[in-house]
Amino acid sequence: MIRTISTPTLGDYIALAPHERIAWHSADPLIPLADVVLEAPVLPPRNVFCVGRNYLEHALEGARASGRELQLPEVPTFFTKASTSIAAPDEELHLPAGVSSEYDFEAELAVVMGARCKDVPEEEAPNVIFGYTALNDITARDLQRAHRQWFKGKSLDQSCPLGPWIVTPEEIGNAQALNVSCYVNSQRKQHSNTSAMIFAIPRLIAELSKGMTLLPGDVIATGTPEGVGFARTPPEFLADGDVLDVHVERIGHLINTIRIG
Repeated sequence: MIRTISTPTLGDYIALAPHERIAWHSADPLIPLADVVLEAPVLPPRNVFCVGRNYLEHALEGARASGRELQLPEVPTFFTKASTSIAAPDEELHLPAGVSSEYDFEAELAVVMGARCKDVPEEEAPNVIFGYTALNDITARDLQRAHRQWFKGKSLDQSCPLGPWIVTPEEIGNAQALNVSCYVNSQRKQHSNTSAMIFAIPRLIAELSKGMTLLPGDVIATGTPEGVGFARTPPEFLADGDVLDVHVERIGHLINTIRIG
């Protein structure tokens, strides 16, 4: 029998101090993974924070595809995806054909914040991270162009699958040395390493938290590497039935099937 396990108290758990988290665990027996249906491992308290153009090669391919000269920012470019875009691992993603004809994939490492914090120095950033997960920043490229900003094209329902679980910083080790890949129907489209980020994770947290409070459970998508569909020649957009597999080293595979109709 398949059991569904929800995470209604996860935000409360994340907000606990480390010694309180240990006491929070119960002695319930482990349940085989095959016997459960996973939900998104965290439901953030508000929109997902995202970082644009945080891998040099991705920034270059985007500039080439747009016919413009690359100008790298001096600070990270932040935008958000609506919280209603969150989807679960293994969930079918139902994307409306009448809204967009240019659905694209973006594999990313995501940071889950573990503390309420503000004005975090870079050297203190590791102390406010709860863990890491994988994220697919699915984007309607034609909506991006039409609206001349990123929010609408990145906030459609089910356009932000997240998971399959959260891995703690202790288990991850060096988060700036993780391979990030995206496969479409088993063909690798994206591949890089988080060491290639323009702005490292501590800098992202420091910049985002300047004058703005971050909350336990907030999710920061740290940017996508090169190989996205719109920058390919010819462009490659998602089709009904495509299977997406975002793989982040030491985290695992985030797999979803696309349904367009």
